[in-house]
Amino acid sequence: MALILSIESATSICSVALHREGKLLRLSELDQENTHAKQLMLLVEGMFNESGLKPSDLSAVAISSGPGSYTGLRIGVSVAKGLAFAFNIPLIAVDTLEALAFQAFPLSGLNDFVIPLLDARRMEVYTSIFGFDGKLIESSHPLEIEGNPFLNYLNTSKVFFLGDGLKKLLDILDHENSIFLPNLNSASSIGFLAYKKFINKSFEDIAYFEPNYLKEFRVLASKKNPLLI
Repeated sequence: MALILSIESATSICSVALHREGKLLRLSELDQENTHAKQLMLLVEGMFNESGLKPSDLSAVAISSGPGSYTGLRIGVSVAKGLAFAFNIPLIAVDTLEALAFQAFPLSGLNDFVIPLLDARRMEVYTSIFGFDGKLIESSHPLEIEGNPFLNYLNTSKVFFLGDGLKKLLDILDHENSIFLPNLNSASSIGFLAYKKFINKSFEDIAYFEPNYLKEFRVLASKKNPLLI
């Protein structure tokens, strides 16, 4: 009976979940900026304490692999690698945008599209495009918002949009075929997708795995004091 701990830390959501055979057992999450370093391990420890299970019971640990926040991804991957190494269990990587889009698949109908959107600062988002059946149409990429970048899809069928990048596009995406969902990233969908990879033994190399940042991390100088970063 595969027991998988899933970690989602790619956005402001700090989320952990336990799944057994792909079925959600427990979920614990916070939506607060800059709390991952302090709260992630506390959520993991609390989940095991409340469930009566132990980390040594795990069959694998799954991590949201990006794109997303550089700091959040780095923290989540470090925790996941540490657990995988300590308990000699596989590390499973799940695409962040796919896991977000997964929440909309049950709501979409034949020939509809699902487009997850993650805030990438300024007027950019990270996005990818899926069919109603989960088939990947456009892989993860950064997108600068100019006009309506999804008009060709909207003119074809209904399009389900979700994620924390949605707020940047609400006015731009005003279209009769637009459906806006309130769903945000969650470890609950990471675990389901991770179980499929577990069955297929699609594991990562713990020593060499790195998250998919999509864009290089840049440290910006302070406008008030150029000596500070």
